[in-house]
Amino acid sequence: QVQLVESGGGLVQAGGSLRLSCAASGRTFSNNVMGWFRQAPGNEREFVAAINWRGSSTYYADSVLGRFTIPRDNAKNTVYLQMNRLQPEDTAVYYCAATVGPSNKVTRPSSYDYWGQGTQVTVSS
Repeated sequence: QVQLVESGGGLVQAGGSLRLSCAASGRTFSNNVMGWFRQAPGNEREFVAAINWRGSSTYYADSVLGRFTIPRDNAKNTVYLQMNRLQPEDTAVYYCAATVGPSNKVTRPSSYDYWGQGTQVTVSS
């Protein structure tokens, strides 16, 4: 089993920044994908960003490209979501997710095997 614990959410004004963290514990994998998704009330869960094990490939939703980055620190079993120039439409619960192995369908929630409990991000206008 893998446990994922997110932290770093909160309330921020439009134009501000937040950094989310996702710490993995338990069984870990040497060649997986870590991703971030978000879900606003009444909406489906949507892909935000993903990164492969070595960090050589990153993927971003068009809506966050150029504003968000997804670094990972394998020594700490942690993946981050650095969010800059936040906008009210970024308000959502943000979820961290992990695959067991490599995946080429990183934007699909069904590709991920483990999920965190979510952390709320609220951006005020």
